[in-house]
Amino acid sequence: MEHAFRALIADKQEDRFFLGIKEITEDDLPEGEVTIRVSYSSINYKDGLACTPNGRIVSKYPFVPGIDLSGMVIASKDPRFHEGDPVIVTSYEMGVSHFGGFSEYARVPGDWVVPLPSGLSLREAMVYGTAGFTAGLSVFRLIHNGLRPDLGPVLVSGATGGVGSMAVSILAKLGYDVTASTGKESEHDYLKALGAKEIINREELTPDKIKPLDKMRWGGAVDPVGGKTLAYILSTLKYGCSAAVSGLTGGTELSTNVFPFILRGVNLLGIDSVYCPMDTRKQIWELLAGDWKQEQLFKSIGREIALEDVPEAAESILKGKIRGRTVVKV
Repeated sequence: MEHAFRALIADKQEDRFFLGIKEITEDDLPEGEVTIRVSYSSINYKDGLACTPNGRIVSKYPFVPGIDLSGMVIASKDPRFHEGDPVIVTSYEMGVSHFGGFSEYARVPGDWVVPLPSGLSLREAMVYGTAGFTAGLSVFRLIHNGLRPDLGPVLVSGATGGVGSMAVSILAKLGYDVTASTGKESEHDYLKALGAKEIINREELTPDKIKPLDKMRWGGAVDPVGGKTLAYILSTLKYGCSAAVSGLTGGTELSTNVFPFILRGVNLLGIDSVYCPMDTRKQIWELLAGDWKQEQLFKSIGREIALEDVPEAAESILKGKIRGRTVVKV
């Protein structure tokens, strides 16, 4: 592969910042055992940060963002992968300190590569992407910690975002009564179509004063928001129930107390999709491709853009203007 190919390049030199399509060659790609012809990528919050001059995600320029990709192996020094294998790569250092998926070709370490599960197309894998994987991991951890439908409604905060939308859909398919939180009245029909039984305004989760222990409401919660929202969720979880937190769009600070933990036995589950062990990672992808898969989900939750449209989409996701998932056809 000696020819030039297209990639989205972010470059920062002193006070100048460039973000746009350039041609690069295989020699520009970082080290790795597996070279992939990229079919699809997707837009995530981290990608939005990587595509801005002050996102504090990228440490070395020029750089190719994109924390997700799916595609076909074209060369491999790793015996686990061969030319023609369809694969998924998400998280690890990709799109942060290692050239990412906003490129027609990528080269990555073999330990980052997941074989595409049967029952899932390359496009569908990126409708899921890191957001769908994170939602799946959140539900998986909640169930492992005792989540059951009879415990009552499961709250999903930030429900129109990528993680939230996927969590609503997965939980609804598994038979849970989902309460979706959003600040967008225009998206109520969208959330109901995903399976939400009840929709509440996000302001309900951020009262002026959060009690140490409030009325018990939730049998579990998926929270990609954090901050004050998470503090309120912890005070309103039912006895012995859990909240899975994976995001910080509501802030990084958590002002709470020990009472929910020592008087109600609640659990705070940290969800990290970046360094999730490979055996668990493969298990989640198999669930997303199998028992948890919903064909109609891919029509309602995902929209497709071209590589040239990534800068605009990256800006939109930072402003909270993207609903569901945005797939990049590379």
